[in-house]
Amino acid sequence: MDHASVFEAIDTERDRLVDLATRLWESPELGLHEHESARTLVEPLADAGFETERGVGGIETAFVASYGEGEPRIGILGEYDALPGLSQAVSAEREPVETGAPGHGCGHNLFGTAGVGAALALKEAIDSGLPGEIRFYGCPAEEILYGKVAMAREGVFDDLDAALTWHPGDLSAPQLGSHTALDSVQFTFEGVSAHAAASPESGRSALDAVSLLNTGVEYMREHVPDDARIHYSITDGGAAPNVVPPTATVWYYVRAPSRDEVDRLSAWLTDITEGAALMTQTEVQKRYVTGCHETLPNAVLAGVLGDVMDAVGPISYTDADREFAADLQATLDPERVETRLESVPDDTLPAARKDEIRSQALYDEPLDAYDAGTVTGGSTDVGDVSHCCPTAQFRAATWPVGTPPHSWQAVAANGDFATEGMIFAAKTLAGAALTLFDDPETLDRAREEFEAETDGETYESPLPAAHEPPTDVTERAGAD
Repeated sequence: MDHASVFEAIDTERDRLVDLATRLWESPELGLHEHESARTLVEPLADAGFETERGVGGIETAFVASYGEGEPRIGILGEYDALPGLSQAVSAEREPVETGAPGHGCGHNLFGTAGVGAALALKEAIDSGLPGEIRFYGCPAEEILYGKVAMAREGVFDDLDAALTWHPGDLSAPQLGSHTALDSVQFTFEGVSAHAAASPESGRSALDAVSLLNTGVEYMREHVPDDARIHYSITDGGAAPNVVPPTATVWYYVRAPSRDEVDRLSAWLTDITEGAALMTQTEVQKRYVTGCHETLPNAVLAGVLGDVMDAVGPISYTDADREFAADLQATLDPERVETRLESVPDDTLPAARKDEIRSQALYDEPLDAYDAGTVTGGSTDVGDVSHCCPTAQFRAATWPVGTPPHSWQAVAANGDFATEGMIFAAKTLAGAALTLFDDPETLDRAREEFEAETDGETYESPLPAAHEPPTDVTERAGAD
């Protein structure tokens, strides 16, 4: 079975895949609560004869679906969690379907569905005699950076020869950059309540401790690397001004380009926390919510993805798609669109093509990778997979150029024309996997690059051994 046949198999499933993506978009679920979304994706695989394992990594909504046997073993990663508060109709105006409800602002309704489509097409190739095993990994709770971390802790990626994944975006290209490692930690202080005016001497303010902690971190910032990021949210700060707050909680994200640097900064943050407790005569409890590793790109696998993206060709957007995309782009800050275009080097996207994009909003042609050596400010739990096996990912143009992820504009696109970008992504995943099934030498080179990047070190999960899924924090989290 050749690439053209795999692409044709996905085209045959086009209507069903669009229906799956639409069903996910119409019923968005937050991380660790994606029960219906997980069923929507696992059922067509089970019906096709895939062996399925559910509840992977101690997460009810995580699953693995496998087909074939022997080597090589190629994994495709899929996500399907939504974001809080981003409900949005298919409209070029801010128009929630349900005020305050979640929405697919990162395109995970497309993300998971494309992977299912690719797995089903590869099943046909295996039935036609292709040796090896294809696995689809149903990965929940990426938005809180938990699903793949918990799954990696259980070793479910360890025997893969390669893992492939993608993400919706505003331009199509393989990714050679990295994402930051992260710790997500909550600190809860306990003091003593009292009347703030009549007997303040009797109280010990937990909120004072949070304030001192935050002040200490502001002084800490002067002495951290420029590429580190530390941000926080006070999730509990007391109930009334005339009551000394007996409890207060602050939630921190610590990010840096390496896991070692995150560990160092997190230890410093904990020291400051203990100092704040001493200064206020309060007690403090630390809760480790989750954490992840930085992403290790794999140039060999990225090259395979790039070749297949070129073979697939431009995304088939219609004039109506482009018109709606232009309406959405018009709601963005024009400077954001310009900044996005200028972020792509001219040798990758010439100035003349940039001028054309300004007039058409959607850019349908794949680009060469242009982010080698960069580290984005965001984080992803794909990073943990990349420390377990050779891993590569790409972006597909599903949004108007300049559209920020986690925006209502992205939600609107993901419920409409972005399904065309999803079909492009499914073909790319399937075609790249087919190449790897047929080419053991490329897999060997990808493994050599992986071993050089990891320097022989085995993966260590940042999660404590007895860690439970943080199901209670989902509605507050939502920015990877």
